[in-house]
Amino acid sequence: MSFIRSAYRIAIALHILFTSPLKPKGSPRIFYGGARRGDIGGTLVKIKRLQDFFPQSPYLYNIVYSLSNAPYLSRCSLGLLSICKVPLVLNQNGVFYPSWYSGNWKKQNSIMSLAYHKADFVIWQSQFSRDCADHFLGRRSGPGEILFNAVDIDFFKPVMSTELRPFTFLVAGKTSKDLSYRLELAIESIALARKSGLNTCLLIAGVVHERARLQSLVESYSLTKYIHFLGPYSQQEAPLIFQSSDAYLSLTFQDVCPNSVIEAMSCGLPILYSSSGGVPELVGPDAGIGLHVPRDWSRINVPPVHLVVAAMFEIFRNSCSYSIAARKRALEHFNIRKWLTRHDEIFTALIASKSL
Repeated sequence: MSFIRSAYRIAIALHILFTSPLKPKGSPRIFYGGARRGDIGGTLVKIKRLQDFFPQSPYLYNIVYSLSNAPYLSRCSLGLLSICKVPLVLNQNGVFYPSWYSGNWKKQNSIMSLAYHKADFVIWQSQFSRDCADHFLGRRSGPGEILFNAVDIDFFKPVMSTELRPFTFLVAGKTSKDLSYRLELAIESIALARKSGLNTCLLIAGVVHERARLQSLVESYSLTKYIHFLGPYSQQEAPLIFQSSDAYLSLTFQDVCPNSVIEAMSCGLPILYSSSGGVPELVGPDAGIGLHVPRDWSRINVPPVHLVVAAMFEIFRNSCSYSIAARKRALEHFNIRKWLTRHDEIFTALIASKSL
C-alpha cells in the first residue's frame, strides 16, 4: 500500500510539472491534488460537495485545494506549485497520534506537515483541529481560519413523523476496527436503557468492519429486535436515515469535525456525544448533551455506560427543545451556501495576490 501511495504522489508531481501555469489569473479553477470524490467517507464527500460548485480543472487550474487526509502532494509537487506561483489551500482535519493510530504516527505527521507549512492558506475544520496541528505538526506562520464542514440544509432537513416507534438513536458513518468501541458502548447503553425502562432502539448505518462480532454482542443482549445494522448508504439515501431517527449518538473519542453530526443536526436530531475533539464546538450549549472525557493523545477515553444511559433519558424527555436548537444551529453555522461563498472569497483573493 505504501508503494502505491508513493507511486501516486510521483504521478501527481509529474502532472503538476506539465500542467502548472505561470502567474495564475481569472476566476477560480481548482485542481484537487489527486483527491477523489465519492459518497462514502468524509474526504470523498467533501470533495464531492466542492466539485458540485467548483468543478475539477485538472489542466487549466489556477489554484490547488488539498486535504490533510489525502496527502498526495510531495515535497517536489509543493516546490513546483511555489515556483509557478499557484496558490495552495489546505483543508486541515486531524493528525496522527498513538491513541487511535497503531502505525508510525510520527512518519505520517511528517508527511502531513509538508503541505501544512507550505500552504498559502489553511482551513481548519475546528479549533480542536488547529490545536492538534499546532501540537503535532508545529505552529505555522501563514494565514488561515476555522471553517466548519457544511451541508445542504434544504436536503438534510427535519420531517414530521407519525410513525409509532421506540425512541430511535442513530450511529452513522464508517466504523473501522479501531472505532468499534463506539458501537460496543452504544449497544451496551441501549441494553441498559431498555432494562431501565426506556423504550428505545438503535440504528447503525454505514460500513462496519467488525459487524459479525458486534452482531454477536447484540444477540448476547437479546436485542436483535431493537438494534439494526443498515449497511452502507449513499449521500442520496442519507437524509432518510437521519429522518428515521430521533437522536444521534456520537461516542467517537476526539472526533475533529464529523459530517454525520452536522447532517444529524441539520435534520433536527439532538446529539448525545463524547465531549471531546471538535464535536462540542459543533453542538454548542443547547443542541444536545456532552459527556466529559479528558483529552488524551496516548489512549482512548469513553464515558461510562450509566452516564450515557442517563443522558439518553434526558434527551428523550426534552427531545423537542434539543431538536429545535439543533436545526437552528445548523442553519446558522453549517449552511453549505455560506461555506462555498467563503471558499470562493478565499480562492479569489489568493489568485489575485499571486497574479501581481
